[in-house]
Amino acid sequence: MDIKTQNENAHLKAFEVDVASFHSLLQFKASLQQWLSNSEMHPSIQLLINNAGILATSSRLTSQGYDQMMATNYLSAFSLSKLLLPLLRNSPVPSRIVNVTSFTHRSVLNIQINKDTVSGKCFSRQKQYPFAHVYECSKLFLLLFSYELHRQRGLTDISRQVSVIAVDPGVVETNIMREVPSCLSSLAFIVLKLLGLLQSPEIGVSSILDAALSPPETSGVYYFGGKGRTVDSSVLSYNAKLGEELWDASTHLFLESQLASKETFTSE
Repeated sequence: MDIKTQNENAHLKAFEVDVASFHSLLQFKASLQQWLSNSEMHPSIQLLINNAGILATSSRLTSQGYDQMMATNYLSAFSLSKLLLPLLRNSPVPSRIVNVTSFTHRSVLNIQINKDTVSGKCFSRQKQYPFAHVYECSKLFLLLFSYELHRQRGLTDISRQVSVIAVDPGVVETNIMREVPSCLSSLAFIVLKLLGLLQSPEIGVSSILDAALSPPETSGVYYFGGKGRTVDSSVLSYNAKLGEELWDASTHLFLESQLASKETFTSE
């Protein structure tokens, strides 16, 4: 309603998507393209913000057998970006992908990347689900993916107009800790508030807006905490070899999901 108040000619449409389901992502892309066509708008996207994230304290699997937290926090961003890249490249003006990550990625000091790690299957098989570590890895993957996609921008002229930026809002008061015992989450919020680190969602979104609205040539940077500030992420996140390995493993999973979804569509 606020958008309509400011611009009565705005075309608005909300889509419901289960980002942990590749099948749902495919349906969303088809619905989006159909809506763009019906609305007689240019068949393109100017801005994609990947901001879906959960903190699951117990192991849960998606219909594809992937770890739900890894599928939601990282694989959905990779898959949605791949699916919508043609629309982003088709934009008449420079377009952008913004990946929302977290400072917790700094806790990951070493990692071996393969299909089992990226799908989260190796974590789900452990006797005690290492939920904090899975969350941290998913946020590191978002950075590695962002920087790898940025490196690939120079390969073709058409890719250069799609910039990619990682952003970390800092500590924001949301309900992401709803699965953590309330006594612990409440205590954490009290301590963070006393330290002056806890932000409201209204303030926390400022860093995402910084990333979304920065100059078109801006790409491959890490915005943190608002006020236009950029910082360096962890040393590990800039490892180009890890970035390539993550891209390859993620692409294999993407193609497997695509094949499985085609078989599902065929059988329906």
